[in-house]
Amino acid sequence: MQQDKNKRKVALSGMQPTGTPSLGNYLGALSNWVKMQEECDCIFFIADLHAVTVRQNPADLRKNTRNLFTLFLAVGLDPERSILFCHSAVPAHAELTWILSCFTYIGELGRMTQFKDKSARHDDNINAGLFTYPVLMATDILLYQADYVPVGEDQRQHLEITRDIAMRFNNVYGDVFTVPEPYILKGTGRIMGLQNPEKKMSKSESDNENNVIFLMDPPNVIRNKIKRAVTDSGGEIRYTEEKPGIMNLLNIYGAFTGKTPEQAEKEFAGVGYGDFKLAVADAVVAGLEPIQARFKEINEDKEYVDRLLNEHTERAAAIARRTLRKVYRKVGFIGY
Repeated sequence: MQQDKNKRKVALSGMQPTGTPSLGNYLGALSNWVKMQEECDCIFFIADLHAVTVRQNPADLRKNTRNLFTLFLAVGLDPERSILFCHSAVPAHAELTWILSCFTYIGELGRMTQFKDKSARHDDNINAGLFTYPVLMATDILLYQADYVPVGEDQRQHLEITRDIAMRFNNVYGDVFTVPEPYILKGTGRIMGLQNPEKKMSKSESDNENNVIFLMDPPNVIRNKIKRAVTDSGGEIRYTEEKPGIMNLLNIYGAFTGKTPEQAEKEFAGVGYGDFKLAVADAVVAGLEPIQARFKEINEDKEYVDRLLNEHTERAAAIARRTLRKVYRKVGFIGY
């Protein structure tokens, strides 16, 4: 699709409202989204349509959706520079998904590793939505003509199938969709679980309450979780894969202090694990305190939150409707 070379690129990403985001979600996604606003016109959405591939308590889903929107604002996503919305409120997501489903092959969906992983975790509810999840994700991206999508390793397959669907459609009907590129995130190392440093920290991997730090955890809870974090044999603070627990804590420390692993190693040379963990906990508590304070402040102004949600939903819907109308015309639907 033709792009104005002087126009800022569009970047898009979303997050499911399935509980409070973890420290891994913040350092791996949200904090990077804030930085992306400097370079791109950004669209960030709450992916509640994706959330219902797993059974949700309706009251909890509504509460979590609102809290996540508030947290978007609290971490620094700027409603004057970015579009922030809940995608179930934009009907075009469901409408375009059907069209794109007709341009997606069963074999492609069957190869998606996330379907296999989620099916294993929720074997009592292996539904069609879980299988066709990547088509909805492609819709989320293509509706807004996104140039860039920030992806981690576990999402690369979804971006690739999105690109395949876009190119397949464009090959038939012309330049309808922008074919998105991955947005390469710079900065922190991967944040792993405190009790299982071999696996990434995620709000969906929270069977052990000490494994995950959540953004709204009180300071005493954060300190206790880090105090109990798995470390390694030996007493040296070294950044090496032979010490995954220490390596993870150094990544967390560096993310909040701006120090490189090498600088942190020197700082903690000769320091015991106990004092090291205290320093990491202090850095995390200090880094999350302004976010938690801002969240509480915004959350008290219900009218402000409602107004922003409504305004931004309409902004997103206007963009989505333009793309959908073009698609409907191209495929031959009457009235378009």
